[in-house]
Amino acid sequence: MVNLEQANELLAEFNAIANTKKHQPFDKNDPLKVGVDLGTSSIVLAILDQDNKPVYGSFEFAEVIRDGLVVNYVEAVQIVSRLVREAEEILGVEIESAATAIPPGTVGNDKKIVSNVLESAGLMVTTVVDEPEAAACLLGLTQGAVIDVGGGTTGISVIENDEVVLTLDEPTGGTHMSLVLAGYYGISVAEAELLKRDHDQEKTNFIIIKPVVDKMAAITERMLEQHPIEPLYVVGGASFFEEFAPTFSKYLGMVVERPDYPQFVTPLGIAKASGDSKYAE
Repeated sequence: MVNLEQANELLAEFNAIANTKKHQPFDKNDPLKVGVDLGTSSIVLAILDQDNKPVYGSFEFAEVIRDGLVVNYVEAVQIVSRLVREAEEILGVEIESAATAIPPGTVGNDKKIVSNVLESAGLMVTTVVDEPEAAACLLGLTQGAVIDVGGGTTGISVIENDEVVLTLDEPTGGTHMSLVLAGYYGISVAEAELLKRDHDQEKTNFIIIKPVVDKMAAITERMLEQHPIEPLYVVGGASFFEEFAPTFSKYLGMVVERPDYPQFVTPLGIAKASGDSKYAE
């Protein structure tokens, strides 16, 4: 059973930490759980204690990932290295290992290169988990589906009896929202990305990008036709619009929940998974 209130408390705490870079008290003698999320629009470092409480977090906006693939390897390594060094200085501990995540269905060299980024930054990779599965780990979801709306893709993991039984990933995400805004206003994609994050313009922007959200809901609908299941949880940075989950619910004709600070659900889930033997490689 998902305790959404408890998850939201953790997310709010992590959001405050990541935006101030002030760590919570922790025992330096205890191992930490570290997760690195290589996202399309940002790279997030999440650190939890052994009780899965947020200790430290940070992020840096970046354009090193496209449609789930690393397109700027050198910059990705530089950013991860920078975030880790900063965390070590603030926490006063050495960070030697971390977990990371990939979109569902990523295989071969595309999967390996994500691990290579962390290894080139001096980290031993403990775990590589699917992004929606990481989100389910944070939420404690043992039955249902997670729709992870990232920058480049919409990934879905169906979970039954605490096991992932179906995954899919479609190339529709936050980047497509930015493309629609850029076309509508006649501005660059970079300008549209900043406009998309402007909460003062959220209601107007959502009306413009709603067809993209409907397409994401249609992807979910096709999955449900293949494998009916509930409850449904939507996460990921592109789902931050207040009308996002209600739009999904209306399209699908069923309740779709969205945690607070959805951009941090997967990073925290990655860190949590790093200490779970179920996910260990």
